[in-house]
Amino acid sequence: MSNNCVVSGSPADILIIGAGPGGYRAAEYAAKQGLQVVIVEEGEVGGTCLNVGCIPTKTYVHSATFAEARERMTTVIPQLRAGVEGILSHPNITLLRGRASFVSPSECSVCGDIISAKNIVIATGSETKWLPIKGLDDPRVVDSTGLLQLETLPKKLCIIGAGVIGMEFASVFNRFGSEVTVIEFLKECLPALDSDIAKRLRKLLEKKGVTFKMKTAVENVADLDADVILMATGRKPRTEGLNLEALGITLEKNGAIPVDDHFHVVSGSSADIYAIGDVNGRQMLAHAAEMQAVHAVNHIIGKQDAIRFDIMPAAIFTDPEAACVGPTEDQLKATGVSYECRKAFWRANGKAMAMDETEGMLKLFSAVDGRILGCHAFGAHAADIVQEVSVLMCRDTTIAQLRDMVHIHPTLGEILYTAIAD
Repeated sequence: MSNNCVVSGSPADILIIGAGPGGYRAAEYAAKQGLQVVIVEEGEVGGTCLNVGCIPTKTYVHSATFAEARERMTTVIPQLRAGVEGILSHPNITLLRGRASFVSPSECSVCGDIISAKNIVIATGSETKWLPIKGLDDPRVVDSTGLLQLETLPKKLCIIGAGVIGMEFASVFNRFGSEVTVIEFLKECLPALDSDIAKRLRKLLEKKGVTFKMKTAVENVADLDADVILMATGRKPRTEGLNLEALGITLEKNGAIPVDDHFHVVSGSSADIYAIGDVNGRQMLAHAAEMQAVHAVNHIIGKQDAIRFDIMPAAIFTDPEAACVGPTEDQLKATGVSYECRKAFWRANGKAMAMDETEGMLKLFSAVDGRILGCHAFGAHAADIVQEVSVLMCRDTTIAQLRDMVHIHPTLGEILYTAIAD
């Protein structure tokens, strides 16, 4: 049920602060285990991902025009938000609207009421990280939330930052017809992606009309020739207003709440407090938050699991899309690990040719014993292929074992098989 305040009673089994992917997944899973859950959200349920992040961005990615994207976003988001509210209507869950603030290691204040719980899970997510540059008060400057709220297509869009957010919006607005310029301080885009893959993807976007200014710093936004300027320089954990001082917590340098491998908060108190998702700064991905939620609840109830947090796939939904799991080749070289690299290309795949999606490349890394170490790729449905590799890695699959696995023909999945075929 949903309330604006809480009725006094016995402590909840779990109090969850934040109803984004990590928070509502923790609530759903805990409720199904028979626990009494209170979840607090001061904004819309679904968090950044559903309301102003992953989902609305993907409606833009899969829309042909700016007008179509705007229209689809207004229908998709409410439907998914209603779905989350349905999840939180479980009889073991109480949804409270308001801001939670710690008053002690086992108590929070919400709407003037004091809520106590045996375990507390902080799942407050993240917010835009603004660079300390001049001119941020310029009305042309927006973050990703502001960009999604635009009602008219900008003629000239300047994007500061060539990470995931910047590259996705560069690809989308270029397709919509905006003149897009991306400014990046580093020498290459998408630092989490293999540099060879990232460079090829950037060059492809350049052919489509996106201008990149690499190894360039912005000192004053007033110097930028654009109708709209997107600040896409990353995100930081959201902890303001939680009164973490009451817990004796010292935040890490990046503003994250320090946690152990079970996402239990490392603090001055002995309270059973967990921090999951972006707020702990470990793996700032919605699917990471959901799996951290499951593990935290398992830790609370004493249930073992075998979730591999060292294997975390990720995708970038440019056109074409890119995805990765495991280390880049540069990282493997830097650590001195002996490895083999196998490559395959979309242009040699029958399904890709039939789809007219021949731009793409895959790199598959394996150890000397044949165990798969990682995969980085760009091309149509690259995320689906990398997801397969991620599953194989979770079971320590070798190249020889993969070589014995049948792949449907004709599919893009055969690209992976091509990389390891004799």
